[in-house]
Amino acid sequence: MEVLIEYLAKGFLLMLTISMPCVLVAAGIGLVVGILQAVTQVQEQTIAAAPKILGVFLVIIIGGVGFINLLKGFVNDGMAIAFNLVSKSDSYVLPSNYYKYTSPFANEMSDKINGKSGDVDYLMKHPGKVPYIDHSQKVKYYGAPRNPMPKPDLIETNKILNR
Repeated sequence: MEVLIEYLAKGFLLMLTISMPCVLVAAGIGLVVGILQAVTQVQEQTIAAAPKILGVFLVIIIGGVGFINLLKGFVNDGMAIAFNLVSKSDSYVLPSNYYKYTSPFANEMSDKINGKSGDVDYLMKHPGKVPYIDHSQKVKYYGAPRNPMPKPDLIETNKILNR
């Protein structure tokens, strides 16, 4: 169990390792642009967004191969744990005869229609007759209300009037 917790911690650390350069670049560019905006008294929100996007994009391009290699190593470690360690450890794997004396999903798998056991046979012999407990439970389907001449929507009305 501690191997899985250690692997989870390694995943969180990897997530921080990959995202931290992008966050630091965005924060640094935001600080520089904020200082420049304070000096020039130009308070425009969109001025700060474009350099941040460009900076983060450059960090992803420069460090992308390294990020992919880190993720590839993490996935390889996960596969090694899953197929070599977990499958060979008795504490993680159920014995082969686990379901011999148990009946999992027994309540979910039983045929319970109206509480009788013969209802499935009845349904198989009479396929058109569905046993409803109450007639109010039977769903009635009605066709969608359609007018003979549907009214055009706003776009169609504008096209008609502008011709």
